[in-house]
Amino acid sequence: MEITETLDARGLLCPLPVLKLRKRMAPLASGACIEMLADDPAAVIDVPHFCAESGHEFIALREGDGHQVYVVRKADG
Repeated sequence: MEITETLDARGLLCPLPVLKLRKRMAPLASGACIEMLADDPAAVIDVPHFCAESGHEFIALREGDGHQVYVVRKADG
């Protein structure tokens, strides 16, 4: 899996991380993977919910240094 983009949403609170993720994903090609760095406690719920609602694939969540790293693959079409 190759990460196409990295979005730094650290310091932003709900709903800004997901809104920025949606905006950044719009121009990406289908199948592209983006990682988002976030420290908002609500993102652990918001990002998977966004993926389920929009059809994108939630690939991974891992801990960074004081933040989480979310990896999402853009849906086809």
